[in-house]
Amino acid sequence: MTQIAGRRRWWVLPVGVLVTYLTLAYVILPALWHHHEREPGLASLPMVTRTASGIPGDALNVGLVGSKEDVVRAMHAAGWFPADPITLRSSIEIVGSVVLDRPYHDAPVSPLYYDGKKEELAYEKPDGRSADRRHHVRLWMVLEKGSVGRPVWLGSITFDRGVGLSHDTGQVTHHIAPDIDAERDLLMRDLREAGMVQDFFQISGTGPTLFGRNGEGDPYYTDGEIHVATLVVDGARRTEAPVTMPPPPLIALKDQVWHGIRNALSQ
Repeated sequence: MTQIAGRRRWWVLPVGVLVTYLTLAYVILPALWHHHEREPGLASLPMVTRTASGIPGDALNVGLVGSKEDVVRAMHAAGWFPADPITLRSSIEIVGSVVLDRPYHDAPVSPLYYDGKKEELAYEKPDGRSADRRHHVRLWMVLEKGSVGRPVWLGSITFDRGVGLSHDTGQVTHHIAPDIDAERDLLMRDLREAGMVQDFFQISGTGPTLFGRNGEGDPYYTDGEIHVATLVVDGARRTEAPVTMPPPPLIALKDQVWHGIRNALSQ
């Protein structure tokens, strides 16, 4: 009888393992990695942009706290150029920049949408002579008043590594480099070195992602954190180092593990 009962219960162990895995992977760990203690108003917001066709686009990975004027002043001080709107003239100019390898520091960027709205601000930083390679960020105001009473912006920043055909639509487009965390870190560093930041903090974004794909089918990976810079008011340059508010201990541990993975991926 004991042997028969044992055979009947062979499924208990694998089912238990499966239930434990599902509970950890889809309930406990996501809950532990989900933190918005600095800006609780962001907790319920989506963290991925959309293309005009409704396809998931770039992940949100940066945030700014300050008025629109504060953002404009800070980005200018950090050496970033506002992107031109898409017109016939700017479209011809960006083609000429890529083909003839000539500068176009404020070339237009294709629109992305968040909560049904096109980016309110877009900035870029050239990498080389032409618009073929560039760092660029799109920004949306998502809260008119955050926890400190100032507007909160979220953005997606990526690096255009070259021009090619979309993996999904076949249209001519820029292709992005996969390490979007490196771009996030670049913008935060530029703002800090320009003296435009009061403090830094983190909130949860998409969560750790190894095999993400944007709206053009380009792969990306990220630790899933959004780094947020609270900007100085009215562009008043800060001479002392900004305060960096540490994330919760479990998030810090996750980030350390992810940085090891990121280093392995970048080699």
